[in-house]
Amino acid sequence: MLLLGGYFGYAYLSREKPIPVSVKAADVGTVEAMVANTRAGSVKARRRAMLAPAVGGRIATLSVQKGDEVEAGQLLISLWNKDLEAELDHARKQAAVADATAREACLMADHAGRQAERQTELWKKRSTSESSYEEAVAEAAAGRAACLAAEAQRAVGRARIDVASAMVERTIILAPFAGIVAEVNGEVGEFVTPSPPGIPTLPVVDLINMDSLYVAAPIDEIDAAQIRPGMETRITLDAFPQRVFLGKTRSISPYVLEQAKQARTVEIEVDFLAPMEDVNLLVGYSADVEIILEARSQVVRIPSESLLRDGHVYIFNPATGRLEYRKTKAGLGNWQFTEILEGVAAGEQVVTTIDREGLAGGVAAAIDRQEDQAAEK
Repeated sequence: MLLLGGYFGYAYLSREKPIPVSVKAADVGTVEAMVANTRAGSVKARRRAMLAPAVGGRIATLSVQKGDEVEAGQLLISLWNKDLEAELDHARKQAAVADATAREACLMADHAGRQAERQTELWKKRSTSESSYEEAVAEAAAGRAACLAAEAQRAVGRARIDVASAMVERTIILAPFAGIVAEVNGEVGEFVTPSPPGIPTLPVVDLINMDSLYVAAPIDEIDAAQIRPGMETRITLDAFPQRVFLGKTRSISPYVLEQAKQARTVEIEVDFLAPMEDVNLLVGYSADVEIILEARSQVVRIPSESLLRDGHVYIFNPATGRLEYRKTKAGLGNWQFTEILEGVAAGEQVVTTIDREGLAGGVAAAIDRQEDQAAEK
């Protein structure tokens, strides 16, 4: 009896212990091949202007404040320019004098021309002296020359108006497009200067058009070659974690961006497909994009985490309580799902905890219910 009891005790203690594993059933659904940005992208405005006057001067008029909505062509700021306005007025008056002088000279030229024609007819009939004839012809020619000179002087006067007007315009900032004033750096009476070449300074007015927002995101150089304009894209924003926005790739940068201690990336631009009327979308929001390269629906798929590097999977057989090491043929895949062309049928349970020690074909296994419930949560 003691020997028999010892035998059964040894058999009980040395029995095979099943390995606890987590499983998920292969199902039928959609699998997408996609690429995503390597670092966070940003929401940007396609039309954004950092405005500053072309010349330095003291702010005389500040017509907008931060947050104001403006229309294209609206006055934003003007510098003190009374001296330039006076020069413009002077140029206009000089031009008026030149116009009057030109009209007078040309009228006199017409009169002299008619006189020359009459003297020519009389000369042909020998009814006037040669000196009177020659004098009339010379006066007509001089009149035409004076008219041309006066017309040229009129053109000079108009050019002076253009020059003076351009100088005045350099002291005025008008909105180049409709938008929202994001920043105003300056107050009435303060002196502002334009940015020196190559040295960026704060703009006097930062204007943003909120109807032209898009996402700029860096894509690894390895993935960039697969992207084309017009591809469907999913956009997620940290500010709206529960929403996914649809987009479409607009452009791919023609060069690779190199930055120290960072992977080489290519910047892409993605446009939002739908108007963002119900979302307070702001420039500068961090954004992530998923570009859909290819999609297949109604295919057998398994969690990508269950696929081994050699293309095999572990199948749990509930009837025997053992694992099967099975070869598969994979199709499209992403971080979540992989399409299975051969080797796994819908409904079969694949092991997702492939890093468990002792996994092999034919070993006993048991489903870890607690871990599966935690994963579902």
